[in-house]
Amino acid sequence: MKLAVLGATGWIGSTITHEAISRGHQVIAVVRDASKVTQDISVRTLDMTQMSAQDIATAFAGVDAVIASIGGRAAQNHEVVAHTAQQLLQHLPKAGSPRLLWVGGAGSLEVAPGVTLVSTPEFPEEYKAEAIAQGEALTVFRTTDSAIKWTYVSPAAMIFPGESEGPYRLGGDEFFTDSAGQSRVSVVDYAKAMLDEAESAKHINQRISVAY
Repeated sequence: MKLAVLGATGWIGSTITHEAISRGHQVIAVVRDASKVTQDISVRTLDMTQMSAQDIATAFAGVDAVIASIGGRAAQNHEVVAHTAQQLLQHLPKAGSPRLLWVGGAGSLEVAPGVTLVSTPEFPEEYKAEAIAQGEALTVFRTTDSAIKWTYVSPAAMIFPGESEGPYRLGGDEFFTDSAGQSRVSVVDYAKAMLDEAESAKHINQRISVAY
């Protein structure tokens, strides 16, 4: 497959890029600063805060799928998350890209019917703005009339550095934990799950969640 990774120099984006390359996919890194790309791959630039329809069409022309890893915490610009989702859904058809896979958040997972993880008292305050922004992005996906085939992939509550720890499990909207009552997944296994979904296209126009 020919894949474009938006946010390929970030922590999760770079891990996804590495996993895609290891599987033999042709990967294009779509980034704001091309000098930060360390892999020997094609690079296209895109400023998500100023992108036009033509910018999107140019950046993603001719790819089979786009994997977007967008976060607003570093720049304290959380509005960019849902805005980017909206812009991609609207304009990717003009680039000929049929699919969009999104690195989502865990905060919108439900711990009980209608009760999201981010709304619980235990949710860390420092991650709330980011979690809310990702929840807004999920709403954008669920209300879109775009022809794009999308998949929103939520990680476990704890996504951490490190290698694979073994098989992961897939869920849907419900928050789930392992036998020790923890919700966790390594960034490498999250990347594996993302690429497995990119290759299989089993969950079109759905949110899925990944944890051990």
